[in-house]
Amino acid sequence: MWSIGIRAGESPFHLVTPQGIVNPVLTCESVSDVPARFVADPFMVRRDGVWHMFFEVLNEQTNKGEIGLATSDNGLKWKYRQIILTEPFHLSYPCVFEWNEAFYMIPETLKAEAVRLYKADDFPVRWSPVGQLIKAGYADPSIFRFDERWWMFVCSTPYLHDTLRLYFAEDLCGPWAEHPASPIVQGDKRRARPGGRVLVHEDKIIRFAQDCHPRYGAQLRAFEISELTINSYVETEHRDSPVLRASGNGWNGLGMHHLDAHLLPDGRWLACVDGFSGRE
Repeated sequence: MWSIGIRAGESPFHLVTPQGIVNPVLTCESVSDVPARFVADPFMVRRDGVWHMFFEVLNEQTNKGEIGLATSDNGLKWKYRQIILTEPFHLSYPCVFEWNEAFYMIPETLKAEAVRLYKADDFPVRWSPVGQLIKAGYADPSIFRFDERWWMFVCSTPYLHDTLRLYFAEDLCGPWAEHPASPIVQGDKRRARPGGRVLVHEDKIIRFAQDCHPRYGAQLRAFEISELTINSYVETEHRDSPVLRASGNGWNGLGMHHLDAHLLPDGRWLACVDGFSGRE
């Protein structure tokens, strides 16, 4: 099944397992408070010298996703803490970010037929819903800030994985409007579904997309957005794409479909990823 690993490197496009680390660093067996079938979709943030990772935990008892938390002092060795968010509906893909000295989360809440925003009341363990940003059942909402605006990619065909839409807003809480070039991708499951945090670095924007051919989550591709305004959108596939591939054996033998990369003070990159072994 899905499990979580750590990679590092000189760029977010060339990442390897750090020396002394054995991946995966988190599995279903790491989860101690609910019976877990798998863990996936990791996002991490650093606060007060501690890394906090949020991820989907598929609860075997309820057969729905919940959001789990793990922490690390160095970003390499992780300790599972607890489930920090549950709802009557399935949760996954907890895109966590900081804005105006507060932490927010946009998990996938497609079963609620809405894209929902949560705010940390007591970071990292207590979260409350702020409101609905978009009233539609979208998968893997991926928010980022660029040019003094908020932007968000979503997959509007969560079971076909082949349509990517783009929204934008002046204010985090909206109103959110669909971009005139949206859908950005239609009828192509090799590059539509979001696959982790959108990277904005040195005026470059990189979106990561799941390649769902020949199977869901087979590998991860990268696309560089060269033009983004409220009226225009241009992207090309990055020369180093795909950036994550199935290894052929072990914890990521059959697929990898998620990346959240962070620039460290020493100029290196640290990323959380996930992998699919195929084993139940």
